[in-house]
Amino acid sequence: MPNLSELLEVATEAAWAAGRHTLAYFNTTVAIEIKPDMSPVTQADKEAEQICRKIIAKHFPDHGILGEEGGESKGTVPIRWIVDPIDGTISFVRGVPLYGTLVAVEVEGDPKVGVIYLPALDEMVTGAEGMPALWNGRPCHVSDKSRLSDALVCTYDQQAWRNEPGFEKLVAGAKLTRTWADCYGYVLVATGRAEICLDPIMALWDNAALLPVIESAGGRFTDLQGTRTIRSRTALATNGALHEEALSFFNPRSV
Repeated sequence: MPNLSELLEVATEAAWAAGRHTLAYFNTTVAIEIKPDMSPVTQADKEAEQICRKIIAKHFPDHGILGEEGGESKGTVPIRWIVDPIDGTISFVRGVPLYGTLVAVEVEGDPKVGVIYLPALDEMVTGAEGMPALWNGRPCHVSDKSRLSDALVCTYDQQAWRNEPGFEKLVAGAKLTRTWADCYGYVLVATGRAEICLDPIMALWDNAALLPVIESAGGRFTDLQGTRTIRSRTALATNGALHEEALSFFNPRSV
């Protein structure tokens, strides 16, 4: 069985190679297809995922792989890679540089390794259980702010929260709220540039890389009910100090 350092090295290689490939399509007139779930996909998404799959299979041919675009290929050992080739396809096709390539590794169902690469910004953030988070090769850490009134909150789209009064109360108490979308907001939390990032609509491949990165940086990652998981439709990442307070807006009786 490979150790986490070996898994992280290959995850970083795959995310970098796939992410760099997307730049050939960035700020071009790449065609957009609409999938059955109404989300967009491009040739860049498909090709980037294939690059990830080839790199992973080259090093670990017995591992399973789940990709947003290509589905799941089963492995023969209890290790599964989870790939989102372009997290933020809408940003990507509009020429917004806040999209990312996500690669994660589960060992016996537990997310152990996560890599987030932002190709257009050339920022790489990595994390693995028991290892420090790295931002372009240097250690990074969540912020030490402990008051919501000092916090920067990030989310994908404020309109998506229009039926959630807890969100309105959370942002009302924060210093700033920004809709810096997709994985970029979580990178900001992991690197101490924001304190809270949350989303009401997530998928497994959206979450999988985020949890190891946030935790390695000293933060917390749960769903909006407070469960540490990548298998929820919601996500909340914080610097840790503000996590319980943030949860309290969505679960007022639990605090």
